[in-house]
Amino acid sequence: MSATRYRRFLRLCEEWPIDETKRGRDLATFLRQKVALAFREGESTQIADPEKCDQMYESLARIHANVYKEKFPRVRDTSFTGVTVEECRVVLATDSMQQMEDMKKGMWKKLKERFSSKSPAEGAKE
Repeated sequence: MSATRYRRFLRLCEEWPIDETKRGRDLATFLRQKVALAFREGESTQIADPEKCDQMYESLARIHANVYKEKFPRVRDTSFTGVTVEECRVVLATDSMQQMEDMKKGMWKKLKERFSSKSPAEGAKE
């Protein structure tokens, strides 16, 4: 029976799209890591709580199938701030977040990082 569960989770992982703009922070990537961790031995993995495993699969399958999006449709695709879905995607992209982190650094910190880094040759001399 655990082989069936394993195959179901694998199929769900294959169908779940990876968002390339969120490298390392994507839900599909996180899901794949958790499934790999839970089923370390593949189909022969013994599941401690099969009921909880089935419940977790069903919940993820409902999210993937957009059951709640269809059950509770939104009137507009914006938030209370008026930001659209596409604008949120751009802001939450890994590259955009890295740029914001760089902008947060003060001038002194940027200069300190730039001039304090030693070249590999200098580090070897010491």
